[in-house]
Amino acid sequence: MAQHFDYLVVGAGLFGSVFARSVAETGKRVLLIDRRPHLGGNCYSERVEGIEVHRYGPHIFHTSNREVWDFVNRFATFNNYRHRGIVRHDDRLLSFPINLTTLHQLWGVTTPQQASDRIKKLCRPCDDPKNLEQWIIGQVGEELYEIFIRGYTTKQWGRDPSELPASIIRRIPIRLTWNDDYFDDLYQGIPEDGYTRMFENMLDHTNVRTLVDVDFFENRRDLTTDCDKVVYSGKIDEFFDYRFGALDYRSLRFETESTTGDYQGASIVNYSSTDVPFTRIVEHKHFAKQQSDATVITREYPEKYERGGNAFYPIRDLRNSAIYERYRELAEHSGVVFGGRLGSYQYYDMHQVVAQAISLAAKEMNVLQTKPRLAA
Repeated sequence: MAQHFDYLVVGAGLFGSVFARSVAETGKRVLLIDRRPHLGGNCYSERVEGIEVHRYGPHIFHTSNREVWDFVNRFATFNNYRHRGIVRHDDRLLSFPINLTTLHQLWGVTTPQQASDRIKKLCRPCDDPKNLEQWIIGQVGEELYEIFIRGYTTKQWGRDPSELPASIIRRIPIRLTWNDDYFDDLYQGIPEDGYTRMFENMLDHTNVRTLVDVDFFENRRDLTTDCDKVVYSGKIDEFFDYRFGALDYRSLRFETESTTGDYQGASIVNYSSTDVPFTRIVEHKHFAKQQSDATVITREYPEKYERGGNAFYPIRDLRNSAIYERYRELAEHSGVVFGGRLGSYQYYDMHQVVAQAISLAAKEMNVLQTKPRLAA
């Protein structure tokens, strides 16, 4: 590789692509690589039957951070999609996240006060919740926990909710109003031309060269020879050759099929019963509110992560957090920039990843500008 680069960015997902574009605009030359045969990481989408399909699960962009929203809107036009969730438990279909509509469907209550009184009778407050189960039962009680949380969470994470941190569930709102929006953020939507096109536009810069189907670890020496600094968004434990042991992750398997008509009348239906092996069915055309005779659906099956597969979610319990802290301390002295869900071992939403990448890119440029010049 004869060309010199200021940065080798490993991973062409959201973190790597935003970082690459940000530093490229300051004049830095970037080589961006990914082991998959496409850009976009888990946000990758493609057209099937004229429908934009999210290949690695649904991605709904939402944020209240104006800087983040302005950044992504430079590279895509977003529609005004606002997600309203549906949960299927046994034979019942219920509004989710939990709101007054949900509680009316279950209990017949019609006012916030009626709902509040009912929940107060059912919940078991816990001043110092040690896990997800204790926290959610303290908020809404055991009945709602059993319907909406226990089965879905057990399938998603492969662990009993009593073994998981409460932080996993705190991001889901609980409302005693008729507001059934899944997200409260000011800005929400999905790229009209798909996420892949957004990434292509983002990386269309003279200072960025992209290579896909390239494994960093198989080509590490050659790739780093002509690059001054590495920016890494893969698994942090793998980067350090599992020196302190392997971190735990959760993986996913997707079964996608094309059919006709309207399969479920909504973009996402979650299946919270444990006797259903998948966690949700995604019907992709509803993200764009498409009127089409064709439809594409995806069933999502959580699976145990096996080394060499795709890691989707870090399992940040007490044991893994302790291991990660050792890697984080090592990373701080490595001269490498780590970011994204896997590099930070953190369950970030998309807008948080974008904000992190923008911030770390700005920090890099500030460090370079303040370094003292060597005497001639």
